[in-house]
Amino acid sequence: MTDILREIGMIARALDSISNIEFKELDLTKGQYLYLVRICENPGIIQEKLAEMIKVDRTTAARAIKKLEIQGFIEKHPDDQNKKIKKLFPTEKGRKVYPLLQREGEHSAEVALSGFTPEEKETIFSLLQRVRKNIEHDWEYVKKGNKREY
Repeated sequence: MTDILREIGMIARALDSISNIEFKELDLTKGQYLYLVRICENPGIIQEKLAEMIKVDRTTAARAIKKLEIQGFIEKHPDDQNKKIKKLFPTEKGRKVYPLLQREGEHSAEVALSGFTPEEKETIFSLLQRVRKNIEHDWEYVKKGNKREY
């Protein structure tokens, strides 16, 4: 059974590596593109929701967000009701690279799923969603400093 998770891991690392290499010329490294894509798709998202969406801890998200802000891809704006809350928005620079990030994502999906029927693609998607939902509870549990029992 661990072979399934190893395959998923290899796929994820290979795609991440390809993206990191291809986006290096844009100054997007170490998965920063993931954050930028989600911010472009969800303008006004808060850091905590973004971290949850990408499945990383707050510190990792904060580091990536800070770099994107320094590089001019995103900006933070205070919430109208609660000034402590900072909403994340793409800048003009971020919006300009977003179509390229989208095309790369679509291309990677096309390559990864070539030869699969629409039904097979739907099945893979459905099964992977179930895998993700199964693991989310443990992710939340461990993220809060707890240890799982094996």
